[in-house]
Amino acid sequence: MNHRITPLSAGLYLVATPIGTARDITLRALDILASCDLIAAEDTRTARKLMEIHGIPLGDRRVVAFHDHSSDAAVTKLVDAIRGGAAVACVSEAGTPLIADPGFELARAVRAAGLPVTAAPGPSAVITALSIGDLPTDRFAFCGFLPASPAARSAELVELRDLPFTLVFYESPKRVHDFLIAARDALGGERQASVCRELTKKFEEVSTGTLSELADAFDGRSVKGEIVVLIGRAGAVAVVDADIETALRQAMQTMRVKDAATAVAGAMGLPRRQVYQTALNLKDDHDDGHTDTGDRDS
Repeated sequence: MNHRITPLSAGLYLVATPIGTARDITLRALDILASCDLIAAEDTRTARKLMEIHGIPLGDRRVVAFHDHSSDAAVTKLVDAIRGGAAVACVSEAGTPLIADPGFELARAVRAAGLPVTAAPGPSAVITALSIGDLPTDRFAFCGFLPASPAARSAELVELRDLPFTLVFYESPKRVHDFLIAARDALGGERQASVCRELTKKFEEVSTGTLSELADAFDGRSVKGEIVVLIGRAGAVAVVDADIETALRQAMQTMRVKDAATAVAGAMGLPRRQVYQTALNLKDDHDDGHTDTGDRDS
């Protein structure tokens, strides 16, 4: 496949790369990699391999290392290159730069210099896990990697305990069991969770259950691959349709349909769309017996 080699304006281009399957890359990302003057890569070997897979010639262009341990001098060199007219592509080893990956300090420095920063969006393990993790996605908090120290990890989990969001964590395969135990102890064993492993790859796996169930399931298990852990929001408990309908009827006595659905969904930790549809059905049933309810929401 031929990719467009067209001049790019000077600036920093934050380019998302596949998290597993090499074909999960956008055409725009490929065009930028084919056209840029310089590539700043978290892992230069991975970046070169990706370009080789997609038939993008590197020519005499440079691929320089840029990662969490890069110095201020490395940031300055890249800013100076952009100031001198270069189009610089920044790529993570996998996924989207800045999302628990390098790039933040560089992007901030480029903006501070009055130079443009552009994102070429694409793969992200956060969004991929949320898509298939079987937990509410209307509100979520990305927490990245927690500290390896048991005490510090537990302290941070306690701080997150009452957030009304689905919590998203990255974790290493060697520590996932310890993480699940810590989460169970800090957040409660009945909290729903999902462990998403090897996303988009051949051995992709999603394990769901309570934190207690998952902690038991991963006890003694040898785990490989990249892992994303999702944990259900505070107060998210199993509810039956009758519970939802009762709560909606009470809320709809003083609220419009949309507002009632939003309130009940938030309180019960359920997707708003699902609760809103139930509310509309209840409203229709009520309207069948009354000529005018005074509720104009639809």
